[in-house]
Amino acid sequence: MLKNSLDRQILGLALPAIVANITTPLLSLVDVAIVGHLGSAVYVGAIAVGGSIFSMLYWLFGFLRFGTSGLTAQALGRGSARQTSLLLQRSLLIALGFGLILITAHYPLGHAALSFMDTDADTAGKAWLYFSILIYGAPASLATFALTGWFVGMQDTRTPMWISLLVNVVNITASLILVYAMDYDLAGVAYGTLLAQWTGFIVSAATCAIHYKVRPQPLSELLHVSELKTFFKVNTDIFLRTVCLIAVTVWFTRTGAGLGPVMLAVNTLLMQFFILFSYIMDGFAFAGEAICGKSYGASDSHSLNRQIHRLLQWGLALAAVFTAGYALGGQYLIALLTNDSGVIETAEKYRLWAAGIPLAGFMAFTWDGVLTGMTRTRLMLGTMSAASAIFFILYLLLFPAIGNHGLWTAFLAYLFTRGCLQHIFYYRNNR
Repeated sequence: MLKNSLDRQILGLALPAIVANITTPLLSLVDVAIVGHLGSAVYVGAIAVGGSIFSMLYWLFGFLRFGTSGLTAQALGRGSARQTSLLLQRSLLIALGFGLILITAHYPLGHAALSFMDTDADTAGKAWLYFSILIYGAPASLATFALTGWFVGMQDTRTPMWISLLVNVVNITASLILVYAMDYDLAGVAYGTLLAQWTGFIVSAATCAIHYKVRPQPLSELLHVSELKTFFKVNTDIFLRTVCLIAVTVWFTRTGAGLGPVMLAVNTLLMQFFILFSYIMDGFAFAGEAICGKSYGASDSHSLNRQIHRLLQWGLALAAVFTAGYALGGQYLIALLTNDSGVIETAEKYRLWAAGIPLAGFMAFTWDGVLTGMTRTRLMLGTMSAASAIFFILYLLLFPAIGNHGLWTAFLAYLFTRGCLQHIFYYRNNR
């Protein structure tokens, strides 16, 4: 009965988070779909370039979500409503501050990013238009990271799910009206997405004020030195961990690009296997952040150990299902994503590497959630650094000899190492 009750708790948090994860990419997908019917490939390229810049930029600020969720869950476990309120407002203050900094510095940032992308002049010009409009959504986007983390810490993944759905409805409606009814073209898409981002922030903040009765706290409390040190210590570890993650991801993509357009397409398609699995596992990681952080804050080691054990069981079961599905039916997923016979034929040679992703990576996803909830961020940073080093060492040793097979070997070893080291060091430190 206890296990069933725990399963219901895990699924009650994981399933809404999975829905929100799946709907989040729709913002950029809708933008691409709309401009794809404007009659020029340049519009699609501009959205792709602009979207990539924002993805990389905002990815670096992911610590606002992860740090907030763990600290909030622990405060909830201690029964401190005032502390959860302070954490939310402190996170929002920092998020809005960073957002304003991005707006202020958007001119040099945007032009540096476009120069790095090395696109043609027409695409770069339209990408700059898209970027220069959408950058005014930076405060809303970063604040939404903090709000989402706070909701997760409060054991609430349903609110972010509904808000994510609302944001997509607003984006689709506003963009269609601005583009097709008001002839704003690319600018209309940017303004539609901008409106959706601010709508999501306003509704999230209103939910905190109305449903959770969050009331403004004195600025002196929000800027309390010792609390800020704790907040930035946690988030500095997460930021550096994110830098390692980006380094591996960018190098993987860059290496594929160096092997030619066909191999780049193959690796991009096979990485969709990883992305699909990550949407599901991230939902369970969110559940781990919420319940493990709460138990840790309440100093309930019995519940904490039981929750970790059950989350790992869920991860293993899902990994087994996905691995079997990818191994037996992955060719159908590839055929769904492309009809290029050359790409399909080449992808078949590497498909089993992608099929191994779930079993190699499920522990990393699970422990990321557990350790985030416990704010054991130094352990997360250390294991990520070691796993990244393994990736680059294996890449240097294997890629010259076996090419793309060596790249995939290094990537799976990186995922497996992350999870194993987190598992080993957590139990060694808590023995």
